[in-house]
Amino acid sequence: MVKAVAVLGSSEGVSGTIFFTQEGDGPTTVTGNVSGLKPGPHGFHVHALGDTTNGCMSTGPHFNPAGKQHGAPEDENRHAGDLGNIIVGEDGTANFTITDNQISLCGKDSIIGRAVVVHGDPDDLGKGGHELSLSTGNAGARVACGMHYWSARLRFVAFVAVSIEALNPNAI
Repeated sequence: MVKAVAVLGSSEGVSGTIFFTQEGDGPTTVTGNVSGLKPGPHGFHVHALGDTTNGCMSTGPHFNPAGKQHGAPEDENRHAGDLGNIIVGEDGTANFTITDNQISLCGKDSIIGRAVVVHGDPDDLGKGGHELSLSTGNAGARVACGMHYWSARLRFVAFVAVSIEALNPNAI
């Protein structure tokens, strides 16, 4: 089993953690919690780049190794990174689980090292008739993003941070 995690953040106060798991060549399960959003549906995508040097704007377009048009998660003709919408409750929080057959955590088209982005508006799933429907789902601004990391790497980084604090208790 392969596992990855993306920790989301933004200057607008949106935060969250998204977990990805995949067994063998099977589907990838995406489980997450995002808070600080307005209620309703929000576009949720894997973008091509893991570059967040300019916030979410430097993450590139939706991850699309097959060169297809934007679509719904259940569509065969869609960007691999098109994960549809997450639904945010009145409390500003979304808790969700998505099972997807087009994203992978291993191989040449792995999403590891790429960014996951939450958008400010609903994704029209390529069916809205807007000029951006077939490229972005007309999902609006990028309001939060984070990069996928191997879960084992994050555990190692956390261990190193704890070890440094343990060696120098005055560093806290």
